[in-house]
Amino acid sequence: MALPRVAVIDDTQALARGSADWSRLDGKAELTVFEQPFADETAAAAALADFEVVVPMRERTAFPASLVARLPKLRLLAMTGARAPTFDIPALTRQGVLVCNTGINTSAATAELAFGLILAAARRIPLADRVMRAGGWHEGVPVGTVLDGRRLGILGLGKLGSRVAGYGRAFGMEVVAWSQNLTEEAAREAGVRRVEKDELFAASDILSLHVVLSERTRNIVGQAELAAMPDGAILINTARGPLVDEAALLRELGTGRISAALDVYDREPLPAGHALRRLPNVVLTPHLGYGARHVFEQFYRESLENILAWLDGQPIRLVNPDALAPARS
Repeated sequence: MALPRVAVIDDTQALARGSADWSRLDGKAELTVFEQPFADETAAAAALADFEVVVPMRERTAFPASLVARLPKLRLLAMTGARAPTFDIPALTRQGVLVCNTGINTSAATAELAFGLILAAARRIPLADRVMRAGGWHEGVPVGTVLDGRRLGILGLGKLGSRVAGYGRAFGMEVVAWSQNLTEEAAREAGVRRVEKDELFAASDILSLHVVLSERTRNIVGQAELAAMPDGAILINTARGPLVDEAALLRELGTGRISAALDVYDREPLPAGHALRRLPNVVLTPHLGYGARHVFEQFYRESLENILAWLDGQPIRLVNPDALAPARS
């Protein structure tokens, strides 16, 4: 009898094999690791058609109903992280595909990267590094901005935004915040001042985004908001690319009036010829926010536990227990 097949996908940093003891699957399942992202849904469907178990890395590959329907052998989606809004859980449930998740709060990893991007953009660290490696010194490296005394704007003062706000205060920054549900009391508890959205954009020297992507927040930063930012302001996005109107951002960055540091994009991986890659006033990282070693180790360790429990007929960390119903068409 053939062993169940397990696909670990989206391992673009080649970390999966070293992050868990996959030998525990020996004799129980056959493991395949996909390091390269799929070009599109058709490529994903073709690659995964014969697998009973798939382990995705967060939402790097989306699982809409259209893809789920093309994976008739799929029985377990052992996702990393607590949730993934790009997975159609009802469609998976209807098809009898069990979804399990993992723990860990990634706020610290993402918040630290966000503040790293703030420092990198404010002091032009990546550009200085490139000049030095090319044999130069100060040539072509503009003077930077000191954070002390500057205003840091936080769009979305949840766990992650509150961490970044705390880092800003430690650097002597004035911190203000706004989101659609933020109250004066919650802002005070976080040690920041609540402002209206207009003031957040018009008066922040550095603006960092920390809201969840939804239909309500998609393009929450558009042409009007970007145009309102003061000259020399820096936009930081470690949340989700579609929070920002990309076309409007490209136009505003093209003037050289503001700069940005981005970890997330409308399309990921960011296409090799994308205009953002050619702009000198942008710092770019390849969606590293949650990507710390201890995070990957827990993700994969708990995903392996989920697979082993499922193979033993005692699934754990269930997202959709209704998928266990015996009658499935």
